[in-house]
Amino acid sequence: MTHSFFGSRVETEETTSTLSGESQAALRQFSLERAMGYGVDYADAVELRARVVDGQDWCAAATELAQTCLGHADRAVGAAGRITTVAYLRRASALMRMSQMMMLSDTADRRAIFERAAELYAQAAELAGDRERVAIRTELGTLAGWLVPARGGSIGSAVVVGGVEGWAMDFDSIGEALAARGVDTLMLDAPGQGETRLTHRHYLTPQWRIAYRRAVDYLEDRTPDRPIGVVGNSMGGSFAMAVAAEDNRIAACVDNGGIHAPWLVPPTMGTFFSKMVAACGTVDADLAATAWATVTPLADGPNAGYPLLVVQGGADPMVSTPLAELLLQGAPTEDKQMVVFSDGNHCVYNHKHDRDMLIADWMRERLAGRGTRHETAN
Repeated sequence: MTHSFFGSRVETEETTSTLSGESQAALRQFSLERAMGYGVDYADAVELRARVVDGQDWCAAATELAQTCLGHADRAVGAAGRITTVAYLRRASALMRMSQMMMLSDTADRRAIFERAAELYAQAAELAGDRERVAIRTELGTLAGWLVPARGGSIGSAVVVGGVEGWAMDFDSIGEALAARGVDTLMLDAPGQGETRLTHRHYLTPQWRIAYRRAVDYLEDRTPDRPIGVVGNSMGGSFAMAVAAEDNRIAACVDNGGIHAPWLVPPTMGTFFSKMVAACGTVDADLAATAWATVTPLADGPNAGYPLLVVQGGADPMVSTPLAELLLQGAPTEDKQMVVFSDGNHCVYNHKHDRDMLIADWMRERLAGRGTRHETAN
């Protein structure tokens, strides 16, 4: 038996110059490391790029690879087959999520693709029994997410959020790392993200803080008196800091790749700016700017002084180290530090395991140091 693949291709200006603009942008924006950071298996990421270099459409290539994974899942049998099925379902889900990354508007096709990705993820979760689907009702709409329960007893809880492009399922490696260290983790699709947006039509508005409060309410109700942390990735780091300063239930905050002033992202950033506008459920850039202007990571608040860890890629092309230093210096707390991976890309996808261990170890230490709020008060 032979398993046939396109195999790794040399990507030069000559080999990619004849591709469509979308294919060139996809190869540029979603590097091997970034795709793997969103849960795509190494072999699938290599094959996806090779097929696109060979001329196949990005969405079609990712979807076909997902179907191949599902074929392997269907053929898995027996007790060992359950483990294999879970692995292939998660690979297929990651590929389906990757297939819609270049879509700039919320079409029916995009909604269907993302719904399929979430369903595959849910099937894997049910088989593995290691996480559960969550729907949180709020005044503005439903929040979708995934709860990864702590292993061996919980010492606290955390909310993990993504950014403009990568969402809850895409950052599950952080959720798993936290859960392995005794931290119940809610991987949240915040307003304007993932299922919250594509399934429930819950977009980013100036009232987005209500949604985060309800997410924290959910964790507080689940395990009363346990300390709660928040981890934000990419633009999610900006939201995490804004939430941490305002909510005195937040005992620790991690910013991985956020910026100090999200509203300063200019329209000249092209597709990224378009995706920021789409997160608001509109095509009106001015209306979207009003919503983004309320994301204030450097603002003071009743919980100023919260512990803060900033994780920064020294080679981040989107958020430079000087910008990260500006964010660190302006944060309304003295209990703060920044860890820089000198060759790290945006969100440090190229040091994924080291990044996850750093974040999870730091969060575990901070939450465990707080104990229950009753113990802290005494």
